Amino acid sequence: MEKIILRRTSRILSGHLWIFSNELMSSPKNYQPGSLVRVYDNKNIFIGIGYINPHSLITIRLLTRKMEDINHNFFRKHIINAINYRKRFLLDTNSFRVIYSEGDFLPGLIVDKYGECLVMQFLTLGMEMMKDMIIDVMNEILSPSVIVLRNDSQGRVLEGLPLEKKIIKGSLDSIPIINEGEILIEINPLLGQKTGFFLDQRENRLALRNYIKGGEGLDLFCYSGAWGLQLAQNGAFVTCVDESEVALSNAKRNFQLNGLEDRCDFVKDDVFKFLKKEVESGSLYDFIVLDPPAFVKRRAKVKEAVKGYREINAMAMRLIKRGGILATSSCSYHVEKTMFLDILRDSAKDAERNPRLIEYRSQSRDHPILLSVPETEYLKCAFLEL
Repeated sequence: MEKIILRRTSRILSGHLWIFSNELMSSPKNYQPGSLVRVYDNKNIFIGIGYINPHSLITIRLLTRKMEDINHNFFRKHIINAINYRKRFLLDTNSFRVIYSEGDFLPGLIVDKYGECLVMQFLTLGMEMMKDMIIDVMNEILSPSVIVLRNDSQGRVLEGLPLEKKIIKGSLDSIPIINEGEILIEINPLLGQKTGFFLDQRENRLALRNYIKGGEGLDLFCYSGAWGLQLAQNGAFVTCVDESEVALSNAKRNFQLNGLEDRCDFVKDDVFKFLKKEVESGSLYDFIVLDPPAFVKRRAKVKEAVKGYREINAMAMRLIKRGGILATSSCSYHVEKTMFLDILRDSAKDAERNPRLIEYRSQSRDHPILLSVPETEYLKCAFLEL
């Protein structure tokens, strides 16, 4: 195993797992991409072991602070620790995020469990090179009937990896159906976004039921209809809006699966255009759920994303009756909590409304936030009373 000496270490010694090329004493170009390296500070004191990719912006990702072998037993220990964490803090251990990359000290690895189906993402070259060993460990511990690789994230391109989606164990002749509280949701791990579903909002969707027990409202960027399903099951009538026909078809199936087809409507439209038309027509709703995709994936685009978030939230606020509820989210890491709340204040000013913050929430507990790695916290979710 090659040895690397760091020029700067304060951030790493504070617990961060990422090392950038300008923090190395020498150029990383002579190291084998994806290989394991031992990391030392400039006084030759051991810091940890990680994997290196000289072609990636994040040159080294640390796996351990100990002098230990990165082998089958190493991954078995970390994966069992991750599962035990979920068993301790989650009510539902049938469907959950098993491994959340840096949040579980396994950077570059995502694993979601949907009943007897595991969906795995290897996002970095270092993890890709250890893929077979990790799959073996997952098989050994969880014994899933189906394993799907969703290696189609664009981040893999930056790592010099191909994009692929494939089933490596079992079949999807029977599509997984999971429980979210009292609701059933069909998951297609090959066709859906990310790994097929957004588990990170699960606790927020269930929490919103405490505030909405009827009325009429909107589920915007509805995707699989998960927010709307919870509210419809709680007595509300929900109009689901999405510009994707595939998403709307999926949402329709889920409403039918739960016997809620008489408590919903579906609109295929761009959400910005839809809201503008609703504002112009003077429509009013008891509640609106606004859960858009990430508007910004690079810091350079933050200004333009802020403009989009401000506009769409202002339109939503204009459409809510007095005393109504807006559940609004941002999954853009570069829009941090303080910035998000500032956006909502500006949106309220534009809409001439003065909302109260009922709850501010983040991602579900199976997406643990590592305080030393702020990048692990990305989801913001606010419940407002208008």
